[in-house]
Amino acid sequence: MVFFRKKKDMPDGLWTRCDGCKGMVYRKTAEEKMFVCPECNYHFRISGKDRLRLLLDENSFEEMWSNMLPCDPLNFHDRITYPERIISEQKKTGLKEAIIAGKGQIHGKEVMIGVTDHSFIMGSMGSVVGEKISRLAEKAMELKLPLVIISGSGGGARMQEGVFSLMQMAKTSAAIARFKEAGGLYISVLTDPSLGGVMASFASLADITLSEPKALIGFAGPRVIQETIKRSLPKGFQTAEFLLEHGFLDLITHRQDMKKELSRLIGYLQ
Repeated sequence: MVFFRKKKDMPDGLWTRCDGCKGMVYRKTAEEKMFVCPECNYHFRISGKDRLRLLLDENSFEEMWSNMLPCDPLNFHDRITYPERIISEQKKTGLKEAIIAGKGQIHGKEVMIGVTDHSFIMGSMGSVVGEKISRLAEKAMELKLPLVIISGSGGGARMQEGVFSLMQMAKTSAAIARFKEAGGLYISVLTDPSLGGVMASFASLADITLSEPKALIGFAGPRVIQETIKRSLPKGFQTAEFLLEHGFLDLITHRQDMKKELSRLIGYLQ
């Protein structure tokens, strides 16, 4: 008599843990719902490529400046050198840098679009990210197209590039200002996370600012802020819902509705 059956091996990747309800979610079900938990509506962090696939019309995206790579002006070295870190991140993510930029269509409406990806050194803003954002704004101004930037950056300015990274905050802000002065429409979409130098520059300068539900949005972490101002902070003060209530955001939009909402806004405002 057989009392014990051999346990079948479960293939890796069938299930994923939801950080919202802490439950296990069948990965295929989450993917079918645009990487949103079917139980609690938690929006999983997704790659820049997936965001473009969900937002843009099929086969409409034309990537630009794809071969742009950072240099190593400081000869930076922590555990490994900066060039070695870049190569490691490229192999891990399949990306050249922390941003994908180009031209695409949303329900037939042409836009210049960029998306930062948290999986590449936490989406931190170095010289390449700053240059691509600036070029996006300039190209949008040249072609008289709306500009849409999706921010998913939790790394702030990239420390490996030092002051060159910090300079990108002013550079991208100036490019956005020139674009808006020329009458361009700029829509910023904040996702989880949107932090640091990205939030202190181009991500917060839009005509319309949208966010996904419960996205983490802010400049510094709660502990740093609390130690700086020596005051207790409101609960959830860096969530999209808190920021909408206090006037920082214009709209919180579910991922399944984001493409439709962007198309509607462009149609009304462009």
